[in-house]
Amino acid sequence: MSPFARFFAPRACALLLLLLAGCAAPSLQGTGGTPSRLQGDASHPGQAQNWVRTELYFATGPADDLEKGVDEAGWRAFLDREISTRFPSGLSVFDIYGQWQDQGAPAPERLRSKVVVLLHESNAANDAKIEQIRSAWKAATGDLSVLRVTQPADVSF
Repeated sequence: MSPFARFFAPRACALLLLLLAGCAAPSLQGTGGTPSRLQGDASHPGQAQNWVRTELYFATGPADDLEKGVDEAGWRAFLDREISTRFPSGLSVFDIYGQWQDQGAPAPERLRSKVVVLLHESNAANDAKIEQIRSAWKAATGDLSVLRVTQPADVSF
């Protein structure tokens, strides 16, 4: 490589990097780095305040025995009847494996489970809906509990 090229090549690369770093990126709102498109809709606000993320954990049966517990059709019927009617604006459902050791049990139970994630306003009406869902599952399955985890959430659509 010529002395000229050795001198200018690294400087040209550095200059190019500086120029690229100075390029303007579009302004992004909310978390996650994606621009907000829906605004003004109460169900899907551009920026939400006083919202929470609630996760509900539903055991659907023993992990090692697909014949016992609630099958997929039974889960979907419950989801449509009890959850989607109370939170029609949207939710997410995840299939998971979990373990639960009841007090005094010699070993944990290994369970197929569903997690429902709800993003909603933190208020008494939504709390009541969530408790109705939990009660309905316990009544339908005989389960003793539906785990609930609620955390503050920064929400933007």
